[in-house]
Amino acid sequence: MKYYEVEFTISPLSQDARDILSAMAGEAGFETFEDSPTGLTGYIQQPLFDASALDSVVSSFPIDGISIIYNVREADYQDWNQQWEQEGFEPIVIGRQLFIHDGRHLGDTDLSTFSCAVEIDARLAFGTGTHETTRMICSTLLQQPFRQHAATGSPLHVLDCGCGTGILGICALKLGAARCTAYDIDEWSVDNTRHNSVINHVDHLMTILHGDATLLDSLTDRFQLVMANINRNILLEDLPRFVNIMSPDAKLILSGFYRTDCQQLTDKAQHLGLTLQGEQHDGEWACLLFSNNQHSTQH
Repeated sequence: MKYYEVEFTISPLSQDARDILSAMAGEAGFETFEDSPTGLTGYIQQPLFDASALDSVVSSFPIDGISIIYNVREADYQDWNQQWEQEGFEPIVIGRQLFIHDGRHLGDTDLSTFSCAVEIDARLAFGTGTHETTRMICSTLLQQPFRQHAATGSPLHVLDCGCGTGILGICALKLGAARCTAYDIDEWSVDNTRHNSVINHVDHLMTILHGDATLLDSLTDRFQLVMANINRNILLEDLPRFVNIMSPDAKLILSGFYRTDCQQLTDKAQHLGLTLQGEQHDGEWACLLFSNNQHSTQH
């Protein structure tokens, strides 16, 4: 998938202005951001770019006296990949149990001290575990009773929606899930998920599909755990499909959105019969955990 790189110049520059702009641009389809000396750099898939929506973000910016201009250019896909392949990322420890690394920054780390170690090839910034939303979902995964379900003969089948690098599905499998189905609209992400499933020795447990949430309509499987790290608007659109493929008493973990989005997502989920079980925040980002125990009669 090709991306646009959008350079935002904010004047006068402040962190509050950066945070608010990233939240508003995220609602317009941007996936990730980096601070720049003059403001913010945002990345968005080319088919999702809407100049009128971005102009609306700039014109409706809620801080008086702030000037925002932006410049759009095509992200150099090859150079972007090479940069991340060369630089990688520092290991991430979640809950003192989960260790996520790229294989090049291990040092003398003893992986046996962690209950779960996951290796992710760092080819892009998305889905390495460095983002707050990924860390929160992984933290929630650590609280799920995967091995208890397996011990009682009811192992969990998980669904990773918008899988990116496959990190969430791979973590679930290494924590004790029995199977994982994953999908992504980006063909590169599908290929990278396959690659990461192989290097983590879980490829025989993963089914990886190319497409968007409409492919769920043709699945006959039901899932005991569904995970989605996607922006708010796509989640709102896809929630009915998630609910339709959840088994009785299944759990749904959502992230990829801001704290201010929680109420809207919770209202939609509750309308579909889900029950909010947990909410966590990391800075401006949020993660929600739902159960469909009120929805089980529909399957």
